[in-house]
Amino acid sequence: MAQKVAIYIRVSKKDESQDTENQLLQLQEFCVTNSYIIYKVYQDNESGKKGRSERQGFDELFKDARAKKFNLVLFWALDRFSREGMFKTIKYLEQLESYGIRFRSLTEDYLHTDNELTRNLLLAMMSTFAKLEIQKISDRTKAGLERAKQKGKTLGRVPIDGETIKKIKELRSSGSSISKTAKKLKVSISTVRKYQ
Repeated sequence: MAQKVAIYIRVSKKDESQDTENQLLQLQEFCVTNSYIIYKVYQDNESGKKGRSERQGFDELFKDARAKKFNLVLFWALDRFSREGMFKTIKYLEQLESYGIRFRSLTEDYLHTDNELTRNLLLAMMSTFAKLEIQKISDRTKAGLERAKQKGKTLGRVPIDGETIKKIKELRSSGSSISKTAKKLKVSISTVRKYQ
């Protein structure tokens, strides 16, 4: 039975030198060569860094994937599919897999899941890269916080002093509401709840 294919194409609005037409023609030729039936072409003219809900074509693709309207998603390159970072991109690919939908990149021949062994190996590798990316982000964040601390910057909220705590207790015992107390003392509602 021939594969029913969803084609996903995307260009960024900001880059006028890009055109979906070139992507689409080559993806359609690939489908003809491989006797794939094109179910639908999904298109976005948005940044690939935008989330699923901000890309109408991408969101529709996933809704139709969940309904199993096709069994393969074909895209020009992984960065045309998503540029939200490795972790989020892998989550999208795993989501397709959970629906029983395969995926394939036209320009990255290694990036396809037609073969079960290749699919398992590919997802394991991509998952590892995503974890490494998360660790790298965490390390950079920690280094940035440490640098800020060394420069004498206060991290997090400014600590509540004893005088403010005393005023919170007084206002609350005199019948002032939590929100009015917070507003009057310019502190958060959770701070008032904590010290009332």
